[in-house]
Amino acid sequence: MVSAVTPETLALEPEAVAPTLDLDPAVIEGSPTLQRWLNEVPDVADEIRHQPSFRTRLRVGYAQFPSTGQVGGFGAAVEDVFVVPGTGLAASVDYSRSWNGQRESYGGEARYYLLPLGGYFNLAPTVGYRSLSTPAYQTDGLDVGLRLMLVPSRGGGADLALSQRWVAPGSENEVGITSLAIGYAVTRQLRIGTDFQRQNSRFGQDSRVGVSLELLL
Repeated sequence: MVSAVTPETLALEPEAVAPTLDLDPAVIEGSPTLQRWLNEVPDVADEIRHQPSFRTRLRVGYAQFPSTGQVGGFGAAVEDVFVVPGTGLAASVDYSRSWNGQRESYGGEARYYLLPLGGYFNLAPTVGYRSLSTPAYQTDGLDVGLRLMLVPSRGGGADLALSQRWVAPGSENEVGITSLAIGYAVTRQLRIGTDFQRQNSRFGQDSRVGVSLELLL
């Protein structure tokens, strides 16, 4: 049975705290979470409300465009930079281009996550600007949409993002973009990411797939 720990005990070294908790001192020394709880009991409810379960990510990788003759290219992005820490307001920018220049996409958007940031599920309306170029058409303008985040492993270990957005909505050049991105951590700071994207317009349909290396910031 674990004994009650007094504030005086919490200030002691692991060797002194371990007998009280019936633990090996090495367990305390090897557990940052346990050390944190011994120093101060965190406000878990506040953390769930204000500390994101997913982290800012810098992504660089290879892109392929199946609808444009399977041509290859590259993509880069910075995802979910929290503009005001502790709130749901975040910003993202991205760029992708085929090697032959026939496909290009770039833009930026603001996202506002509506639910507690530390949860396993979140939803965000998005608004920004985007420019698209394909062999069949070019368009740019207002970019509005909705983003769904699923976070089975908090802290950047793994997450899935599904988004639907519209570029130049209401115009004859309107383009709908459906995107799915999945990331999985291989170290504390690095992840492997995959993404799939489909563009729909009155001029036709286009697609893109990508594999990337993500740095967690």
